[in-house]
Amino acid sequence: MGGDLRFEISQNAYIKLVLHALKHRTSAVNGVLLGRISGSNDVIEIAESVPLFHSSIGLLPQLEISLLLIEEYYAAKGLSIVGYFHANVRFDDYDVGGVAKNIADHISRSFPHAALLLLDHRKLEALPKRKDRSPVVELYTRETSKNWKLAGSDGSSQLTMKEPSANVVLLDFISSEKWQDVVDFDDHLDDISKDWLNPDLFK
Repeated sequence: MGGDLRFEISQNAYIKLVLHALKHRTSAVNGVLLGRISGSNDVIEIAESVPLFHSSIGLLPQLEISLLLIEEYYAAKGLSIVGYFHANVRFDDYDVGGVAKNIADHISRSFPHAALLLLDHRKLEALPKRKDRSPVVELYTRETSKNWKLAGSDGSSQLTMKEPSANVVLLDFISSEKWQDVVDFDDHLDDISKDWLNPDLFK
């Protein structure tokens, strides 16, 4: 895989993660990204996302259980874990913290080209006014020095949306308070009848 690494995220994967953050506005939240390297070998397609936690965000046993279940389920669909999503609790916190780095590092051991997406609260809040087509997340990639670096500053990495209308759909979902329907692994561990796959979220 060359240096010109690009990521493309599907509308549903993107919207689900943002809604997860909106549901738990007073907590840090996280999730994993599932996808594949496309045939052309220079694009990592993020096809799906799974919301992980909002309360036990840094607890290893819950994380390991969830990753095993996710990997097992999506392997049958030809998808693997290709990245990590994180939203900080504070609106003015734009840093990738220790917990986010540790989990992203863990994922990058299995998938060295992993993406780390960090929610940009400013972009999300400005979305209704700006009608922007760009994602409300920042893309970080892991350098050979093992540091996570904001991508795009040198033009070598970028994140695009598969469907250009994703933010329009996201705004519709926000206005109808669809974020209330998102189920994450914390919810599932509290009540196993709640499905972490969120099969009805986009129906």
